[in-house]
Amino acid sequence: MPFVHILRCADGSFYAGKTNDLHTRLTEHQSGVGADYTAARRPVEMVYAEQHTIIAGARNREMQLKRWSRAKKDALIAQDLRRLRRA
Repeated sequence: MPFVHILRCADGSFYAGKTNDLHTRLTEHQSGVGADYTAARRPVEMVYAEQHTIIAGARNREMQLKRWSRAKKDALIAQDLRRLRRA
């Protein structure tokens, strides 16, 4: 099943991505081969994951999350729907 995920990097920034295997993808990011962005900001922590039925859904959600502000991502991670709507 495809997933979209958010990682918190060591510098406090967020990275949004998609994968079919959360554990393997996190291991790749931690080892420095996941993405150039996270390789320079290790260690990373997976702070959010969302399952989708098709990869296109995960891809669309990833693009949406990448456009979101930090405040909106913080609200999503905290599952604070009221704050999410305001951000």
